Amino acid sequence: MSTPINVGLTSFGMSGKVFHGPLLKTNPDFKVVSVMQRTPRGAEEYFPGCRIVKKFSGLTSDPEVELIIVNTPDQTHYEYAKEALLAGKHVVVEKPFTMTVAEGEELVRLAEEKGLVLSVFHNRRWDGGALTVKEILKKGYLGRIVEFESHYDRYRNFIQEGTWKEDKSAGTGTLYNLGSHQIDEALFLFGMPQGVWADLRIMRTGGKIVDYFNILLRYEDKSVILRCSYLVKEEGPRIVLHGTDGSYVKYGIDPQEERLKAGHLPDEANWGYEDDIYWGTLNRQKNGRNTRRAYKTVNGNYPAFYENIHKAIRRKKELAVKPQEALNVIKVIEAAIKSSAERREIPF
Repeated sequence: MSTPINVGLTSFGMSGKVFHGPLLKTNPDFKVVSVMQRTPRGAEEYFPGCRIVKKFSGLTSDPEVELIIVNTPDQTHYEYAKEALLAGKHVVVEKPFTMTVAEGEELVRLAEEKGLVLSVFHNRRWDGGALTVKEILKKGYLGRIVEFESHYDRYRNFIQEGTWKEDKSAGTGTLYNLGSHQIDEALFLFGMPQGVWADLRIMRTGGKIVDYFNILLRYEDKSVILRCSYLVKEEGPRIVLHGTDGSYVKYGIDPQEERLKAGHLPDEANWGYEDDIYWGTLNRQKNGRNTRRAYKTVNGNYPAFYENIHKAIRRKKELAVKPQEALNVIKVIEAAIKSSAERREIPF
């Protein structure tokens, strides 16, 4: 067994308590030794023995810290990740990677020059739905895929006051927030598109940020549609997949986040299992025979992200989420913004 990786956590707010904290706490290959916490949030109770620092320099100057997790507000990702890399620390950045392609390119170059691990927490690659689509593609159940549609819809018809997420400054809104998950999922499944068309809008009364998008990624042989809205009261499908031999349709969001919010830890038995009422429907026609059945959702597996980070740092294994892949997400986001503004498809 290798020595645990000593971690500095940049925030113990929502993402720290719900995602990074539980995943690190239950993985013996990591030890959170320092947390940046400007106001009391309970990090010292959650990680007994950890040091509490008030400034980011308290993490970068600590010789014991090997890996810094940048999970602060989106606009700070570039600044903190750069400072950590310059200090010789490995870095995991919360999504979205950066606000601009230029910022992401600089971080990728810096990590390569210093021989450091740099990755982005695109945990929803390990949603049960994404893993199930990947399995269906691998097994060829639907023949040649012609269309994939992904929805992350919410019903939030109010403006939440006092949060940076409702600020109209760069990097806020559903495109960077939920959209970065959906774009990464699409690129993870199908690679880079040939073109991007997008319609971005502010739909809520009094809204200041983009709270609706409809993005079309054009491939040579298929269309990928990514949709998100804060004004969807009646739930529609989460995933729709069409091919020459049939379709797969799935409702329901992966249960891992809600279980983490409820205080469950990812080392519990049957972690990531989805109740059968949420399994998707696989409807096929093959050799003149029709079959329609519930298709078991592959267990979600958020812990796999940090398991891979440990292997990349300690054993020099290949990263599951490479920084260039996270940079590609930002490229698509920038193309979507340009497409919506200019009302045209942006070619890649």
